[in-house]
Amino acid sequence: MAAAAAAASFRWILQLHKDVPKAARFYSEGLDLTVNVCTLRWAELQSGPLKLTLMQSPNDHVVQKGYSSMLSFTVADINTSVTKLMALGAELDGPIKHEIHGKVAAIRCIDGHVLGLYEPV
Repeated sequence: MAAAAAAASFRWILQLHKDVPKAARFYSEGLDLTVNVCTLRWAELQSGPLKLTLMQSPNDHVVQKGYSSMLSFTVADINTSVTKLMALGAELDGPIKHEIHGKVAAIRCIDGHVLGLYEPV
């Protein structure tokens, strides 16, 4: 009997941005992600075992207040994270909610992508 094929492994998440260095700074300073590579057109940031990659948007195509893929981050202190991200140009998309399992918030980053933040209890 033939061996089963190995499952695909996740490589990275890609977001398009108008200004890649500014977006890399947003994630680096706002959420403490590690910048592995950053050029004018491409950046790679590390979040544990996963990579967030940023690429310069062709023809300035970015999300306009719609819903693109959503990135979700677990944070130690949601209020501190929201404050840091807003200082870097993000907008809070509704109030911080206090759920039974923890606090949750939705943030729109500088190019309109939605970030979910979660602070467990």
